[in-house]
Amino acid sequence: MSWRLSPDLASRLLGGSVVAANDEFFAARDNLVTDAPPSFAAQTFGPKGQVYDGWETRRRREPGHDWAIVRLGAPGIVRGVVVDTAYFTGNFPPYAAVEGVAVDGYPSPAELSSAPWAPLVAKSPLAGDTRNEFDVTDPHRCTHVRLTIHPDGGVARLRVHGEVVPDPALLPAVFDLAAMEHGALVVGCSNMFYGPPHRLIAPGLARVMGEGWETARRRDDGNDWAVVKLAGPGVVRVAELDTSHFKGNAPGAASLRGADARSADLDDPAAWFDILPRTRLQPDTRHRFPIPSATPATHARLDIFPDGGMARLRLYGELTGEGRAALAARWQSTSRP
Repeated sequence: MSWRLSPDLASRLLGGSVVAANDEFFAARDNLVTDAPPSFAAQTFGPKGQVYDGWETRRRREPGHDWAIVRLGAPGIVRGVVVDTAYFTGNFPPYAAVEGVAVDGYPSPAELSSAPWAPLVAKSPLAGDTRNEFDVTDPHRCTHVRLTIHPDGGVARLRVHGEVVPDPALLPAVFDLAAMEHGALVVGCSNMFYGPPHRLIAPGLARVMGEGWETARRRDDGNDWAVVKLAGPGVVRVAELDTSHFKGNAPGAASLRGADARSADLDDPAAWFDILPRTRLQPDTRHRFPIPSATPATHARLDIFPDGGMARLRLYGELTGEGRAALAARWQSTSRP
């Protein structure tokens, strides 16, 4: 799967935050991790000039560069970075670099300044009003990234796409196996016309319909679906299917199936077993269902009938012993020497 479809570890949606920046004279650093696409309204002036939806520093009159430090919403391996200069034309930085570091606990900006930063993206040229994309090959886990712009200017968004690597010491016995913040990932879906499927497993409750997954109206006899790779092999005990905010466009029914990719081929229909049989849904409702099955799964498939929108999918359960051991091994193997 392309890293462009993987979670944005820096996004505010996942809990990312810009913890420090050396300058934000024209536009606030916090805009870097806003989940929404950048916007622009011409001839909109504030006390400091044209209002920009991004991070913008003042014009430098001395040698040096500007920087911002982002705490990732979830620790993970960075696979790709987007330095988006949308709407910055005569005021974008000509070059940028990105570094990463993994730090235990909750360090202060002063402590991060002396952390052992490692390069993720070398100093590279940028184009204005462009999604500047960079592949990342560093295999180590990061908790923070630092964006450096040379020498100054404006960046609309910083996207840090990658794989969540959860700390097994922080996972309780029972948790949401389908949560993005725990390392789950949507690996396939039938349709995402109105909203991408990764929103199904995003943290928190959807505040509006636009924060869920919604498909186009079907004009055939089929149905829509999404497949989630769970945080690890586990047993689902409670399923939550949330249609909040979807009123005239909620699915009429849904079902859940599971499969174990360790011993079966996911492309084989016989590999899938029932977690929740086809069940009627109500609009604008958080549905919770106890799950009697004790069969471990690595993947879950949500089928909605025939189409429509879902705000969230939650699958509460526990990892198998093998699954928890695998998460611990991955946490160790992705640590920087």
